[in-house]
Amino acid sequence: MDMKIKDLFNIEILKETASRFGVDTSTLELLGNYQNYIYQYKKESKEYILRITHSSHRKDKEVIGELQWILYLSNNGISASKPIYSIYDRLTERINVDDSYFIITSFEKAMGNKIGYPECLNNNELFEKCGRITGKIHSLSKRYKPSSKETQRHEWKDNYYLRNIEKYIPKHNNKIYESYYDIVNRLSNLTKDSNSFGLIHGDINVGNFLVSDKEINIFDFDECQYSWFVEDIAIQLFYIIYVFLDDSINDREKQAYSFMESFMKGYYKENYIDEYWIKQIPLFLRVRELIVYIGMFRDIDFSNMNQWTKNYTSQSKLRIEEKTPIVSSFINM
Repeated sequence: MDMKIKDLFNIEILKETASRFGVDTSTLELLGNYQNYIYQYKKESKEYILRITHSSHRKDKEVIGELQWILYLSNNGISASKPIYSIYDRLTERINVDDSYFIITSFEKAMGNKIGYPECLNNNELFEKCGRITGKIHSLSKRYKPSSKETQRHEWKDNYYLRNIEKYIPKHNNKIYESYYDIVNRLSNLTKDSNSFGLIHGDINVGNFLVSDKEINIFDFDECQYSWFVEDIAIQLFYIIYVFLDDSINDREKQAYSFMESFMKGYYKENYIDEYWIKQIPLFLRVRELIVYIGMFRDIDFSNMNQWTKNYTSQSKLRIEEKTPIVSSFINM
């Protein structure tokens, strides 16, 4: 998170935030502050999430668009962490600070267990479940209509990291910028229709869902945007294989094939996607890698990295410069 936002945030804002949802500040437990301040709390024996978003990250209308999308999905069979209303019967609350503001939202906490690394790897049952819920989201997206132009979510080109590459990546990294322009040009020339393009989650990974006995309970729709459905697939593939560094390329390729085989088995039970778009996954893997790389420049102290992060960063930089996806061989398997 930008230091300017951290400087704006204080205990008085937190107290006011909590009061809008009838929460005792002492019960708040900080879970994270990557792009938003995320707190957990209990109320009447139930667990909830409190999210505090600065206007430099999202405007209030954008957040309302996100919440309406979640409610639509939830009302149509997706197990998603639903937003709840404040004591003033509003889905969002706004706290003004100088010439900016914080947007406050609260959600039911998702039920289930987290499956992280390495236990998620080669978990074909999990991959199939991921495919099924992703397919169902995309099927519902084809019929979704936002309530107004003002609350309509942004398109892919307005992704925070793509839009702010110059803020975080030094200009002398010419090859990174060449790759960026190549990606944007390629995406801009892709066709759009209701069977390939719509509102997507935008950040499905093992950190953004919990697993119960029967289903995946998904949350964190902060990155939802209008894009090609295949991007939601490529994002999940990326996060299941990027943990394999270049000294384990064979393992990476096997993992990619295993994931795609099980994932698409579940996906096709809920939605159809043309093979043409599956063949575009390498391009969208490049998109995700670039976004992750920009994000690292925003959040990581490069003078204090562990060995894995050093290795990954150098390998990622080389792939981006050479316009090479992290894996592509699974397409021909």
